[in-house]
Amino acid sequence: MSMIVCSQNYFGRVNRRVWGRIVGLFIRKGREKKGYSVEQVAVLAGLEPSAWAAFEAGRVPETVVQLRSMAGALEFSDVQLATMVQLCRDAWPA
Repeated sequence: MSMIVCSQNYFGRVNRRVWGRIVGLFIRKGREKKGYSVEQVAVLAGLEPSAWAAFEAGRVPETVVQLRSMAGALEFSDVQLATMVQLCRDAWPA
């Protein structure tokens, strides 16, 4: 009989990765709804297109400034931004 034991640290990393991908999905869907390309929306947010693409792929914005500039480019309301962050709060380390 074999037993797989996952440490709390491992579970935390996996949990953050999953929630990060959900954040990325919110971001991608917001961009697609506006009809923007990655390049167009990245310019509006003051980011490199590669950074924007990484966020859509699951890397979470590390600063409030990044998050706010992305929300501004997507024309998310404060309520939409707060809802996304609250729903996906496990994407960021505690």
